[in-house]
Amino acid sequence: MKPYRMTAVIVGVLYIIGTVSGILSLVVTRNLLAGEDFLTRIAANPTQLNLGAFFVLLMGLSLTAMPVFLYPLFKKKNEALALGMVVFRGPLEGGTYILMVVSWLLLGVFSKEFTATGAEAASLQVIGNVLLQANDIMSPVLTIVFIIGAMLLYTLFYLTKLIPRWLSGWGLIGAIIYVAVDLLKLFGLNLHLDILYMPLAVQEMAMALWLIIKGFNQAALDGLLTDNHSV
Repeated sequence: MKPYRMTAVIVGVLYIIGTVSGILSLVVTRNLLAGEDFLTRIAANPTQLNLGAFFVLLMGLSLTAMPVFLYPLFKKKNEALALGMVVFRGPLEGGTYILMVVSWLLLGVFSKEFTATGAEAASLQVIGNVLLQANDIMSPVLTIVFIIGAMLLYTLFYLTKLIPRWLSGWGLIGAIIYVAVDLLKLFGLNLHLDILYMPLAVQEMAMALWLIIKGFNQAALDGLLTDNHSV
């Protein structure tokens, strides 16, 4: 097997697991957390919430493990950028996913208490609202962390040429569009532009399949390893 072939396959598989898990978490919890009676719905569907939380955790673990496998290669080109990628795509992004999972599981606990105590338990409703709002607040924070990590990742792929530059360039453009949409939302301009998230989502799946099927560019990999050994 060629050097680092297994690394490319692992990174591609982790990307697919992370993306599919994220989609499944949205499908499983669809409409569960919407509306004023969300605690009642959660209490009636605890398995649905727990399964959604599991998929978020699986997504977080998969996507935050990915930079660990790429760091040994990327640091040969630029150690500072490689370390930044690991920090943003690792503990920072992973920590946000874990906080999201914990907030969902706490909602499950409060929903049981809310149902057992009765609808007059206004304090539990307030706590549930706070947890739900905290989850909403974490979303833009996660976006910022994710985008910084993604731009570092695709910059390193572009510099090393381990994948075709059109593919890493596509990722950079997709990340810029992604953050532009969120900035519009931040300033209250909700123009229903969620479709513009798709370029980056499609690019990540295309890159994952490329890494699994094609692996790293062998000439670029050889050059990277040779340059490092000559230093």
